[in-house]
This record gives sequence, C-alpha cells and structure tokens, in this order.
Amino acid sequence: MAFDTTKPLIVGALYSATGPTAYLERTQLNATLLAIEEVNATGGVAGREVVPVTYDAQSDPARFASLAERMLDEDGAGLLVGCYMTNTRQAVVPIVERRGAVLAYAAPYEGFEYSPNVIYGGAVPNQHILLLARHLILNAGKSFYLVGTRYTFPVESNRVMMTLVAEQKGQTLAERYVPLDASRRELDQIVQDIKKKKPDVVFCTVVGEAAVRFYELCAEAGLTGSLTIASLTVTEAEIAAMPAGLAVGHLTGATYFQSIDSPENRRFVRAYQSRFGVHERLNAMAETAYSVTRMTLDAVGRARSVEPRDIRSALGETSFLAPQGEIRIDAENGHSYLWPRIGRVEADGQFTVLEQSVQAIKPDPYLIHHSLEDWAPAPAPARATGG
Repeated sequence: MAFDTTKPLIVGALYSATGPTAYLERTQLNATLLAIEEVNATGGVAGREVVPVTYDAQSDPARFASLAERMLDEDGAGLLVGCYMTNTRQAVVPIVERRGAVLAYAAPYEGFEYSPNVIYGGAVPNQHILLLARHLILNAGKSFYLVGTRYTFPVESNRVMMTLVAEQKGQTLAERYVPLDASRRELDQIVQDIKKKKPDVVFCTVVGEAAVRFYELCAEAGLTGSLTIASLTVTEAEIAAMPAGLAVGHLTGATYFQSIDSPENRRFVRAYQSRFGVHERLNAMAETAYSVTRMTLDAVGRARSVEPRDIRSALGETSFLAPQGEIRIDAENGHSYLWPRIGRVEADGQFTVLEQSVQAIKPDPYLIHHSLEDWAPAPAPARATGG
C-alpha cells in the first residue's frame, strides 16, 4: 500500500459503545483518541493528519469482524487499533492477515498466539499471572477457587494459574465459568459454592458488567473479609462501577495503575482528565491503548509505510516512555516489554502498588519459562496518587 503524504491517515478504532464491556472499552477509545490528538498536535504522521474512524462494535465478535472489513475496505483505514476481549481480537486477526493490514491490539491477553499482522500492546502470562501467583501463594494461601467468563482468556489464564498452584503444592478447589451476560442467579450459585468450599484465594477472570455483580454478591455473602479476591481484569473502571469501598483490600495484577507516581503518568492522567472529565478513572486497558497507538503511529511515520513488515521493523528500533515506564516491542514476537505490578484496592478506588518488577519484562507469549522462583520483584514505593 503506497504511503500517500497528500492525504490523511485513516485509523480504525475498534471498540464497543454498548454491550457488557462497553464501560471499559470506552476508556480504551478515549485513550486512543488522546494519542491521535497528541500525534496531530506535533505535526501528524510524516506530515499526514491522523483521522480516527470508529463505530459501535457492541461487544460482539462478529460485528468486530464486519467493522474491521468496513474500515479497511470502505473507509480506507491504513491500520486498526483496538479490541478488548480475546474473541474479538480472534475475529479480527484473519481480516488483517488477508488484507495485509495491521491491528495494534490494545489489551492484555492469554498469550499463545503470533501474527505478523498484529502488534500486541498488552501483557501476556509471564507479565501478569506469574507475579500475581507468586504474591498470592506467599501471602494469601494455597487453596484457590477459579471463576471466569466463558471464553479464551479466562480459560487459558486459569490453566496457567492451576499449573503454577500445583507446582507449589497448592490446591485448586474448583474451576467455574459463566456467560458474558451472566445473571445474578448464575453468579450467586458460584458465590454460595465459594462460601461452602472456603478457599484462601478466589482468582476472578469474570469480565464486563458481570464482574461488578460478582464482587457485589461476594460482599453480600460476607466473603470479602475472609478470603482474597485477585484478578487480572478488575481495574479502576470496574471499581468505579461498584458501591464505594466494596473491593477494598482485593488485588489486581496489571502493568499499569492510575496511582503510579512518575512524571509521564502524571502528565497522562492530567491530559486524559482534561480531555474527558476530571472524575474519569484511568486503567491498564486505557494505558495500553494509548501507548500502543502512540508507538504504532510513530513507527508508521519513521517507516513512511503502513505495511506490517515495515511497521514491525521500525518498532523494533526504538522504545517509548509510557505512563507505566519505558516499553518497547520485541522484534521477534511482536509483543511488548512491560512492567508487571500487584495493586491493592483502597477506599478511594485507587490501587496501592505492593510489588513491581525491577525492569521491563521481556514478553514470553508461549510461557516457555514459568518458574515462580525466577521472579525477584521490587517492593513498591510509598503510596502515590494520580497526577
């Protein structure tokens, strides 16, 4: 595809405005738009204005696929940014592969995938599950109850967690799944089983609005003070949708929290809240969307190309000072070097960072090396607030 410097660069932003995951995908879209606005404010991409195109994907994988085709074929998008749930990414990957386009994927995921047409912006298992499992086994106990939404990310994440728990001579008491639109009744059946089995840890990979209902039901059942609920997907956005104080003390493993105290993150928080509202919460999905958009557009400008091979080559030559820390793309596998952290929910809905890696961690999407003893996380600094 020729790089026409006389025309705007169209970027398809693939997110949901309605559906069970829309409240979170809205933050990803906002962060993508912020990144594009910042690029345009500094002259665009090789002098080309970047113009975003977006529609409501409705949390529906089939609609994600059809919109990806529409953006590439009808809107003339040079590349796509977005997706949250794995099944939406999996619906889009064949589209970009057939058309020789790029998807900059804006979320953590379960790993075990490679496509030369995808820039993987979010964490893979060795960048979130390993640190979280280590922390839980050392500090919370060795009996685990696993509950998640019925799709690839929770199933694969639970498989990895069960392996890690077993290697430490722990026990998985149950592995349960619910649909994306799970009812209170479906969730409460699991909550009552948790109450009966009395695990030390509930590893929760329930996503969307059902995650909020699950935490509410755990509180109503009196479980929140007797066990640790830990997640990879419950962020500041989910906490904001819960009654105040509901999730206090529970944990999330992620590469970003709004409370990170760094000049880059303070600037990011200020810019985001200035653009979208002073009470808006940031989260790891938004930070991933922002960072992968900035990195990908910078690579397009340096390569003067939207061809996947050229973008990947340009990405492998530089790093980006992201809100989470300095990150870069691994030239071999197209995934990102990232900064794993463990956060504890506080009464104000923000996270205190309990542990964090001492450096950006090389992505290992196939989890070839997974010993918990390999981890030597640094203690977190004193509690910081978002800028």
